[in-house]
Amino acid sequence: MSHIVHLLVSHGDVSHGRFLLVLSRWSPFFRKFSSDLQIRRRLKESYRLLQLPEEEHSSPVRVKEAYLHLAKLYHPDSGAPTADAVLFARVEKAYRTVVAHQSKTSQPDPGGEVEDEETGGTAFAHRHYLSYDGVGSGTPSQRERQYRQIRVDRAAEKVLNYRQREHEIAAAAEGALVERDMRQRSRKIKITQAVERLVEDLIQESMARGDFRNLSGAGKPLNKFEHNPYADPMTHNLNRILIDNGYQPPWVVTQRDIRDAAAQIRHRLLDGRIRLSDPRTPRENSQWEQLCESVEEELTKLNKIVDNYNLVVPMLSMQMVHFSLSREIDRAVKAAEQHRLNQQTERKRERQRRIEEKKRANAVTVPEQTKQGLISWLKNLLNLKF
Repeated sequence: MSHIVHLLVSHGDVSHGRFLLVLSRWSPFFRKFSSDLQIRRRLKESYRLLQLPEEEHSSPVRVKEAYLHLAKLYHPDSGAPTADAVLFARVEKAYRTVVAHQSKTSQPDPGGEVEDEETGGTAFAHRHYLSYDGVGSGTPSQRERQYRQIRVDRAAEKVLNYRQREHEIAAAAEGALVERDMRQRSRKIKITQAVERLVEDLIQESMARGDFRNLSGAGKPLNKFEHNPYADPMTHNLNRILIDNGYQPPWVVTQRDIRDAAAQIRHRLLDGRIRLSDPRTPRENSQWEQLCESVEEELTKLNKIVDNYNLVVPMLSMQMVHFSLSREIDRAVKAAEQHRLNQQTERKRERQRRIEEKKRANAVTVPEQTKQGLISWLKNLLNLKF
C-alpha cells in the first residue's frame, strides 16, 4: 500500500484534480493505516518504557514482572529514593497499552491481574503498593489481615514500652519517698536521743541536789517487778516507782473525774425517772423537762473536759466520745423500766414467800390443836371411869 501511495505522489505528469480524486477514494484506507502506525509507535514506546524487547519476545509473565519491578522503583508510595509519580504514570500507561494489545492478539494471561475477593472483579497488581504500607503478600483481604496483626503487634510493643517507663518513674518516686522517710526517721531519732540526754542530765542534777531523798525506800535496792513483755523494763520500773509514791498522770486523773461525773449524771436521771409514774401527769412532765435541761448543761461542761482529756491522752484508742443527752435519756428510760420490772418481780416473790410461810404455819398449828384435843378427851374419859 505504501508503494502505491508513493507512486501516486511521485508521478509527475498526473494532474492535481486526478490526484485529489484518488485520495478521496482511498481516504478511509489511509486513516486506518495512519492509526495503525500510531498504535505501533505507542506499543514500541511502551515496550521501551517497560525495558522489554519487542512483542514477539515478551510473554505476559515477563510484562507483569517488568511492570512490578518498575512499580517498586517509581511508585510514589514505595519509599524508594527513585520514586517519581510522573514516570510511574507513564510506566502504568505503557503497561495498560501492552496488556490491551496482548489481550487482543492472544488469550489473556490470568497472572497479569490480581483477583479482588471483596469486589468480585479484578485489580491491577500495583495495588500491592498503594495500601497497607506495602506490608504482606497475597490477596487484598489476606494482606489486610496481616497488616492488622502488624498494627496490633506495634500497639502491644508501645504499651509495653509505656508501662516500662511508668514503672521506672514509679520506682524513682518510691525511691525518693523512701529516702525522705529515712531522713525523717533519722531526724526523729536524733531528737529523741537529744531529749533523753537532756532528761538524764536533769535527773543527775536533781539527784545531786538531793531532790529524791524524800522518796519512800530511798537507799534501798529496787524490788524485782513482774515482767511485762509489751513494755520496756526501764519504763515499767519507772512507772511502778511513780505509782508507789502516789503519782498519777494528769490524763488518768481527768479520766477518773469524767467517769465520776458521768456516773452522777446517770444516777440523777435514773432516780428522777423512777420517781415518775406511768403514765406521767403534766406536773411530772414539767419536772422531767427541768431535770433534762439541767442535765444538758452539765453534759456540755463535761464534753469540754472530754475535749481536754483527748488532747493529753497518750493513746488514740483511749480517747472518749462526747456524751449525748438523747443517749443518756434512753439509758435512763431503759434502766427505769428494768427497775420497775425488778420491783414487780420482787413483790411477786415476797407475796409468794408470805403465802408459803402462812401455809407452813397453818400446817404446824392444826396438828398441835388435834393433839391437845385428844389429850383432853382422854382426861375426860379417865375422870368418868374413876
